[in-house]
This record gives sequence, structure tokens and C-alpha cells, in this order.
Amino acid sequence: MKASSWIISLVLIGALGAAAVGLTAWKRADIKKSMEAAAAMPEPAESIVTVPAGEVDHRSSTVAVGTVLALRSVTLRNEMAGTVVKADLTPGKIVEAGTVLVALDVSVEEAELRAQEAQIALAETTLKRMQRLSGEDAAPVVDLERAQAERDIALAQAARTKAVMVRKTITAPFRARIGISDVHPGQYLEEGSQLTTLQGVDDAVHVDFTVTQVVVAGLKEGDHVEILAGGDRPPVLAEIVALDARVDPRNRSSVVRARIADAKQAPTPGSSVRVRVPVGEARKVVTVPVSALRRGPEGDHVFVVANDPKGNPRSQQRLVKSGPMNGDFIVIESGLKPGEIVATAGSFKLREGALVAVAAAPKAAAAGQAN
Repeated sequence: MKASSWIISLVLIGALGAAAVGLTAWKRADIKKSMEAAAAMPEPAESIVTVPAGEVDHRSSTVAVGTVLALRSVTLRNEMAGTVVKADLTPGKIVEAGTVLVALDVSVEEAELRAQEAQIALAETTLKRMQRLSGEDAAPVVDLERAQAERDIALAQAARTKAVMVRKTITAPFRARIGISDVHPGQYLEEGSQLTTLQGVDDAVHVDFTVTQVVVAGLKEGDHVEILAGGDRPPVLAEIVALDARVDPRNRSSVVRARIADAKQAPTPGSSVRVRVPVGEARKVVTVPVSALRRGPEGDHVFVVANDPKGNPRSQQRLVKSGPMNGDFIVIESGLKPGEIVATAGSFKLREGALVAVAAAPKAAAAGQAN
């Protein structure tokens, strides 16, 4: 019985061994078949859009805060005290030069003027009589001179009264838009009371901004700056028309004035705007679309697309030093050459050596890169 049990055990062990060998052989064959099938399958390719790195003239810039100013702007005040009899100060209304805005009561001056005109008439009559008598040697010269002086005094008094009446009538000095006002008929105004503000309505406007003395040193009349009004407004080009003759000793800055030729493109006078001011000389730089630049722990990088030895396009990670924005593009200070093909849309899917499938670049991107 013992011998037969031993034989049965050996048979079982041999059967198990044979089964293990067969299973191992089958598994190896299956793995080999899978590897052969995988090798026969094409390598997956990442779909991306590429553009060539461009080269453009670029000038560094800084941003300053500016204020929009009308070419002509005044705070309207009355020169003489008096009671308002007329007020045409509708806020926002555009008035032409010479339009009467505020008229003060001149009834007293009108009465004085009538008396003075009567005095002038009398003085003229007296003078004519004295001139006739003097011609006949019937009156002394001193009487003739006195008559002339009295006539001249009467004319001067009338002229003064007319001047007072004119000063009590406030008119628009130029074509302008009226500001907020609180002046009404019947109101008594002290001398020098503020009536309203007038902003000139012109084809152009000014923008005053302050920059440091280092930046001012590189600017000149005729240079251009960009006015950034915020929101959805596109940048507006303005021409520098004046540089302040001095530098503020407190902050070492100076005021610069630029002109926007089309006032319709500018915000309302008094508005605050940002001004992009060029700094230094223009230089050639490499630019790529913003979507091409990736950021990672190792630093900024782009993926350059180039063919491998078999002619297949593959991605290569390239570390770069990025600079300022230039519209929808970003300046690459170093690490990339003009004309190298970089991945834009879809670059987030790439890795070193990945096979890529290149799609056509959008026309807008290609056109922007060429500028």
C-alpha cells in the first residue's frame, strides 16, 4: 500500500509539472502574440496646431496713469456781484462761442447810461457852441477847452457803464459743453462765484501723464504712445506734443502731454486712463502666440516640432526666457530662433519626443505672427 501511494503522488506531481510547463508556454506565446500585435499597431499621434516663431521690431514699454483733458477748459465765474435775471446752463448742453449763459440785472446801469447819454448830448451841444464862438473870438480858449473836457468825461462815463453791463453778461468764450450748475434766475451772486465748468468741444483731446526722468530722457515730440481706456475699448494712438521743461524734485518725474487726434475715440475729459509709453530703442525679437508658452517647475518652455531620423514630426521641449506681451503674442528673449516651428493649440498634451499630427494654423494667428 505504501508503494502504491508513493507512485500515485509521483504521478500527480508529474501531472502538475506538465500542466505548469504547458501553461507557461501558452502564456509566453500569448504575450509574444500581443507584443507582435502592438508592434504592428501605429504609434498614436497628438493633434496640434503649429506656427513658425516670428521676428518683429519690438520696443520695451512702461505703463503710466494719465488724465484726459479738453484742449480748452475753464471754470466760469462772474466778475461782478448782482442778481441773476437769465441762466442758460443746462448740464451737457453744447453751446457756441458768444452764447449768453448768465445775465445779471443791469437795470441800474441802463438808467445811468441813459443819463450819461443825455449828458453827452448836452456836452456835444455846448462844445459846438463854444467852437463857433471861439472862431468868432467871442469866447476865451479856456472855455472851449473846458467844453471839450466835459464832453470827453461824459463819453468816458458812458463807456464805463457799458463795460460794467458787458461784464454782468457772461458768455461762452468758445464752443463748449456745459458742466453741472446750480444757478437760477433771482439768485444773488457774490463776485467770483463759481457758475459752472466749460469743456471745449474740439476734434482732439490731450492726455497728460507722469513718468520718471529716465523714461522722459528717451522721449521726444512726435513719438507715439498708446492710450488704454479699459473695458472693451481698443488702444488709441496718441502723439506726444509737449514735454515738461522741469523734473519734479520730490519724485524725480516729469509731465508729458500727448494728443489724441480723434476726440470721439477718447474717454470724457477728466477720465483716468493708462498710457503705454515706449522705453529705449526698438530691437528685433522673437515672438510666439501666447498659447504656445507653457509653464512648469523647470521654468517657461515651448514645444518645438521637428522631424526625427525617420521623418516623423515629434515634439521637443525647449526652455525659454519669456518677455512682455505684444498683443496676442509674447516676446521670447532667449531659447528660440526665428522660423522654428512651435506648437500652439494642443501643446498642453505634448511631452518630450511625442509623435504629433499637425493641423492647419488659423489665418488670424499666421497673419499676426507675420506682423
